[in-house]
Amino acid sequence: MFSKAVQDAMNEQIKNELYSAYLYLAMAAHFEAENFAGSARWMRAQAGEEQEHAMKLFDFVNERGGRVVLQAIDAPPVEFGSHLSVFEQTLAHEQLVTGMIDNLYALALKENDYASQGFLQWYIKEQVEEEASATKILGQLKMVDGKAQGLLMLDSVLGRRGG
Repeated sequence: MFSKAVQDAMNEQIKNELYSAYLYLAMAAHFEAENFAGSARWMRAQAGEEQEHAMKLFDFVNERGGRVVLQAIDAPPVEFGSHLSVFEQTLAHEQLVTGMIDNLYALALKENDYASQGFLQWYIKEQVEEEASATKILGQLKMVDGKAQGLLMLDSVLGRRGG
């Protein structure tokens, strides 16, 4: 049974995933303004992934006979600071999303919603990957230590991301 509580929580998570996409687009715009096209490309790809995550939830709610109710999305920040600061914010955001997914899974457990539990396993695994990716980039940025040559090289690497 697809409970109203799980449906409402999934609708909230659709909004959260769309906000994540919006946040990463804002970070892409920040990097574009700073002439870091590779980092902007990485963030655009990240935004695309977040939109896909929202649509997976959207489709799941509909498949379960629920009703998708879209909610207002807050405006993201405009300025983010240095590369290091942007990826610190990225990691913190992904950790926040992990908590949201964990809470959604806990609700599905409480509601004995086995289909949602199975569905959410993908998101749990995805969040491990998201946090690992941001952590890796943060480590590389700390090695670069704000030096222009290192930032340009890392920007080039980040720009190779598909999506």
